[in-house]
Amino acid sequence: MKYTVQVTIPNLPLIILELDDVNSPKTVNDFIEKLPFTVDLNVWGDEIYTSESPITQPEENAKSLVELNDIAYWPTGKAICLFYGFTPIGKPGEITPASPVNVLGKIISPDKSILNNVDGKSAIFSLKF
Repeated sequence: MKYTVQVTIPNLPLIILELDDVNSPKTVNDFIEKLPFTVDLNVWGDEIYTSESPITQPEENAKSLVELNDIAYWPTGKAICLFYGFTPIGKPGEITPASPVNVLGKIISPDKSILNNVDGKSAIFSLKF
């Protein structure tokens, strides 16, 4: 099943996500059940990751490499990760999380230009109707 989630950050465009339970159904279900929630945002390379989220899932079909615009849950830090591009530890042409992540879906909008404005801000994740 697919879900549309919005990420609201004060004074910035909404980030729209499409979650799909095909890869990590238990994690996506936990994510949806915990909405809405507020977390702080951090930037690592071209990745936005959150402070500890209310989601508590172990690795579920976890991946060590992800694709451009993937959204994932990082079990090690209980964080949500938005991969707009390369991370500092990735090999050229690869997007490498700090450790394996549960892929939840894709970032729909906006593009990575938002990275310049989110570090240290709070965001509200909520279901978009």
